[in-house]
Amino acid sequence: MQAAESRVEIHYSSRPDTLHVPGMPIGRNVLEAELPEYDREGFFSGDTLLHSELRGGRYGVAGDPVPEAMRADNVVTMVLLACFILGLTAISRSRRFIARQAKGFFRAPRDEASVVTETSGEIHFQVFLVFQGCVLLALLQYAYTMQYIGSTFVLGSPYQLMAIYLAVFVAYFAVKALAYTVVNTVFFGRRRNLVWLKSMLFVTAAECVLVYPVALLCVYFELTVKSAAYYLVFVLFIVKILTFYKCYVIFFKRANGFLQIILYFCTLEMAPLATLWGSLVATGNLLKINI
Repeated sequence: MQAAESRVEIHYSSRPDTLHVPGMPIGRNVLEAELPEYDREGFFSGDTLLHSELRGGRYGVAGDPVPEAMRADNVVTMVLLACFILGLTAISRSRRFIARQAKGFFRAPRDEASVVTETSGEIHFQVFLVFQGCVLLALLQYAYTMQYIGSTFVLGSPYQLMAIYLAVFVAYFAVKALAYTVVNTVFFGRRRNLVWLKSMLFVTAAECVLVYPVALLCVYFELTVKSAAYYLVFVLFIVKILTFYKCYVIFFKRANGFLQIILYFCTLEMAPLATLWGSLVATGNLLKINI
């Protein structure tokens, strides 16, 4: 039986080419035939559905990409959580200081009470609140930029844009404090300047605390940027009224100079504020990619 199978195999292997396969010389073994390329190709020879080893592309129509949202950003969430924990801890440890400052804010200062009585810890607490407000304002300005200015920028990361806005706000408060120090020291004296800086630091810290709720609403509860802007304008209006009152009580109550206080207030409050807004808008326009 094995000999018969071997004879059959030998007979098959030595079978001549009677079909005249293309590329096969007449009389040669059919198993040694070399078929041309067009005979080996088929309709599905290059299809990835038939050959899983081939790398296939995308099928169908690409959908619209999901826009970036700050509520899904882990870094933004960590920043807001850290601001909440640190701010709450600082406020809980400085309740007496806040109550004392709020109680004496509307009182006219006397000459013997014109010495700053805050401790270094209380000063650091207020400075921290101001820096926290700068961080929150930078997040809100980033949200405004993404909606009204553009969504593509020359920067490699959105955090770089947030950091630039943070630097702008920090520079604004620092330059304004420096300008107040220089002007008040020259025209009003060192003691009244210290009283003014103490009041300004307290008002600015309170203003920055009021920014936190609208930042949370804007990031996590889809509060529109327009509504957030209305809230910030209202808070800013109240703060400027308190600042104007304190400026009048400390510097101009005895001088009876209405024109002088208007010039003073517009120069050191309104002009820096307008410069800040122009700088923020110009920064966004310069960094965006115009297509």
